[in-house]
Amino acid sequence: MKVAAIQLNAGLDVQANLDEAGRWIAEAAAAGARLVTLPENLPLMGRRERDKLAIAEAPGAGPIQDWLTTQAALHGVYLLGGTIPLRSDDPQRVCASSLLMAPDGSLCARYDKIHLFDVAVSGAGAREDYRESRSIVAGPLHPVIADVDDWRVGLSVCYDLRFPELYRALVAAGADVLCVPSAFTYRTGAAHWSTLLAARAIENLSYVVASNQCGVHANGRATWGHSAIFSPWGDCLSMIDDVPGFAIATLERGKMNELRTAFPCLDHRRL
Repeated sequence: MKVAAIQLNAGLDVQANLDEAGRWIAEAAAAGARLVTLPENLPLMGRRERDKLAIAEAPGAGPIQDWLTTQAALHGVYLLGGTIPLRSDDPQRVCASSLLMAPDGSLCARYDKIHLFDVAVSGAGAREDYRESRSIVAGPLHPVIADVDDWRVGLSVCYDLRFPELYRALVAAGADVLCVPSAFTYRTGAAHWSTLLAARAIENLSYVVASNQCGVHANGRATWGHSAIFSPWGDCLSMIDDVPGFAIATLERGKMNELRTAFPCLDHRRL
């Protein structure tokens, strides 16, 4: 199966962000991608975390969800919509929801980000404070997996990447592809992005597909880019730099199964 991880530099205009994403989806589909993934904060990188409240949609209804449905059906692909804000039971906070759409436009799966980025990042004489829990409700504590043709795809988002127990749970439930739509900061991405992606692939003998935001955004935030696809052996099959575009690669089930048989560390787990 050929997969593409799209990279964006989302700004303050929702429609402009979706239009840009649509152009890359069309190119990825034309290149043969069956599964196309988009980054976290797909529709908006607002000036403030709470800006996402203004565009939050009810589950199953809204222009952003309609756009995802249309794009998947138009191009005949499985489309993972990064994250979009869906309304929660708390009127002051949203769910950071990653929706996987089927080629007929139907919803395959929904995953709400579990681990929220409440940290301070310091470096180069500057400090960045992030408190996602002020505007986002953490998702249910269970793995979410969906069937994409004959592959089993496990869903996660950005900061989840630092919590290997989630990916172990996904693989224990049958996942062989791990998707990580992200908006990794420039500082943390430069230090840890590739290392963490490779580690999740290696320890789970699974493919990892990671779409990221890139560049400096209208809100002044800088994200790392370098969207990538890693093999179950930890090889980087495709990676782009820090400009909009997409990484694309072919996942080979035979090679993955051979590796899992010859190097059966998943069967050797004791805890």
